[in-house]
Amino acid sequence: MRALVIDDSRAMRRIVSGILEGLGYETQQAGHGREGLDVLEGGWLPELVCVDWNMPVMDGLQYVSAVRSNPAWRSMTIMMVTSESEHTQIVRALAAGAHEYVIKPFTADAIRDKLALLGLLPQEVVL
Repeated sequence: MRALVIDDSRAMRRIVSGILEGLGYETQQAGHGREGLDVLEGGWLPELVCVDWNMPVMDGLQYVSAVRSNPAWRSMTIMMVTSESEHTQIVRALAAGAHEYVIKPFTADAIRDKLALLGLLPQEVVL
């Protein structure tokens, strides 16, 4: 399985990618939403995208909207991984097309639990 991790923090990209790789994912990283779209436009299509909200160039909400507007990408699962914790922000992200929402700081178990809810745990690590 493939996952794209989009965050302007290199350290956070490494943390999220490390968790996903430990679960059996192949990952790619991008520093903002526009770079994330470039990955998709280049033909690398993941089953999962983990995207931060607050980033330069293109934020996470703009990224979600762009992905949902492209018929070739609409079925991708998107999980917001962000420090935005207000209920209205969560509602906005889900309304835009995100499937799940993880609030920073988080644990590896929190990511794993969300993936289990989404049916995106590789079979060898199913709970």
